[in-house]
Amino acid sequence: MTTISSESLRGRLLDGRYRVESRIARGGMATVYTGVDTRLDRTVAIKVMHEGLGGDDDFAARFVREARAAARLSSPHVVAVFDQGSDDGAVFLVMEYVPGSTLRDHIRDNAPLPPQRALLLLEQVLTALAAAHQAGLVHRDVKPENVLIATDGRIKVADFGLARAISSTTAATATGGLLIGTVSYLAPELVLNQGADARCDIYACGVLLYEMLTGRKPHEGESPIQVAYKHVHEDVPPPSALMPTTPPYVDALVARATARDRDQRPTDAKVMLHQVRRVRSAVEAGLADDVELTEDLTPRLATVPYDTVPEEPLLLPPPPQLRPQIHPEHTLVVGSDHERELAVPVGVPTQPAPDGGATARRPHASARNRRRGWLLIALVVAFAVAAAVAGWYVGVGRFTTTPDVTGATRQQAQTVIEQAGLTFEVAEADYSTQVAEGRIITTSPAPDDRVAQGGTVSVVLSKGEELYAMPRVVTLTEQEARAALTQAHLEPEVVERHSGRTKEGVVLDSSVPVGRELSPDTAVTLFVSSGPRPVEIPETTGESYEQVRQDLLDLGLRVPTPDRVYDDGVAKGEVISQSPGGGTGHRGDTVELVVSKGPHLVEVPNVQALTPGTAQETLEAAGFEVRVLQDDSYIGGFLVVGADPSAGTQAPVGSTVTIYVV
Repeated sequence: MTTISSESLRGRLLDGRYRVESRIARGGMATVYTGVDTRLDRTVAIKVMHEGLGGDDDFAARFVREARAAARLSSPHVVAVFDQGSDDGAVFLVMEYVPGSTLRDHIRDNAPLPPQRALLLLEQVLTALAAAHQAGLVHRDVKPENVLIATDGRIKVADFGLARAISSTTAATATGGLLIGTVSYLAPELVLNQGADARCDIYACGVLLYEMLTGRKPHEGESPIQVAYKHVHEDVPPPSALMPTTPPYVDALVARATARDRDQRPTDAKVMLHQVRRVRSAVEAGLADDVELTEDLTPRLATVPYDTVPEEPLLLPPPPQLRPQIHPEHTLVVGSDHERELAVPVGVPTQPAPDGGATARRPHASARNRRRGWLLIALVVAFAVAAAVAGWYVGVGRFTTTPDVTGATRQQAQTVIEQAGLTFEVAEADYSTQVAEGRIITTSPAPDDRVAQGGTVSVVLSKGEELYAMPRVVTLTEQEARAALTQAHLEPEVVERHSGRTKEGVVLDSSVPVGRELSPDTAVTLFVSSGPRPVEIPETTGESYEQVRQDLLDLGLRVPTPDRVYDDGVAKGEVISQSPGGGTGHRGDTVELVVSKGPHLVEVPNVQALTPGTAQETLEAAGFEVRVLQDDSYIGGFLVVGADPSAGTQAPVGSTVTIYVV
């Protein structure tokens, strides 16, 4: 096996097509170079496996399968895979070249990021992972170094399928063997070699979000094994521990994605993408907290289990071989399996003797016949050679091979095709998520297929990514909003929210702002009003009005100024009655209260020195009951000498006043 080094690869032409130029990155499994596709004259990225991996035949076979699977991914946020091959010990992958920086650079220069920016970046990463998960691929090595930020701001995720190919050839355990992946982003089940699925990528995305929000990794240690141990035995802390302004629902999103029990995490990237869009909508609305959203995202309490391409092309047979053969009826046949056979009789039948017996010929006639026979044989041979040449031309010689111009510009493709002696033709234009606008998507005949010399090669030009603008849906009914999104080739998803200000069934907000361009079938969340939030109205009779009023206001109910009346049975300041009574209501409902002013008090009149009858009439007119007591120790004018309560004091209307008479 040839030893591969960075220096030996520079300037080398891999597979007779890809010229290796400068090195741009080196990782634990491969080195990435800029390169040039000399056939299409375009810049590409070439990832070359390190020598130890590239020399393993089993790994190389798996790597080919995974590269093909990754090449099938169709997402504007996935680094496109163009080709794969090996050349004298160099196992390589040819990918889209994305000029710009990595998310690692962005975090290093700008973290901690505002929640809205971090969520927007993560949303694009999850879009790429959602395409992979739908295709049955698990990335296994999601980290900032594998998230590329193009110069125009687009996010692209690289290295799909590579980790799977490598991990199938090595042991991934916490106690021995090789631990595949970057330890800071490894899910607990990967550390313990308990199998991998889409939820491993979700865990890494949760760590990625934490790091963007705080500028730090959640688990740190003096050695990789210490970090791996923390992934298994410690929860990822909430970002608000370092960034106190982080909303609770963002903390809950990180906790859900990084739950050590993988059953608590979103099942795949599409589910988490929906959650991220809900959270980003809340952040953009400026909500300090959304109790309902926080409750939805917070993981349930549970026992953590760790605390104990298209089908293969049909292989056509080689062009039929021209083969002369002698026909059973003395006929020389020359031709091909696909062309009409050319048959020429061989020899001349003899004429019978006039007497019906043996053949009779004159000597000079016999010589003439022999010369004629040789002449016929020469003619047959000439015909055979001509037929062979004609058959070769009809079957093979008039054909050439269609050049591969996929990914080239229109001008580049036309030049290559015409230089091959063929006619260039644009058949149509179509959208493409992987081929830039103005470049070739496909050709007919397909690359390397046979085409008649001078024939026509039809190409399909890319119109670029198919994008549709997000329509205005706020204040529309749910049905109207669904129709608008469907017309814009977008996929509506509805989440109901209570609102005391918006009529039930009307759109409050959406997860995507108006005018943003999206790929077809992108999911857009519509937040639709389900009317006011239902509340349980308490029964408040006999309770303090001030406390009742505050409790009702806290429930979102309205409390107008109460009626206040005298009530002998209810203490002053307590609620006598309410309307409506206790039961179910809605936020914004009005609860009317009647509050007691206490008993009705009046001043006891002065009846001293009055006759008992006059005193009784006076007290009863003031609203009192009267009780008369006589004092037998005095004999006199029979007059009132005192009262209880005494004159001038306040007493409830209807209460009894005792008068003393002598």
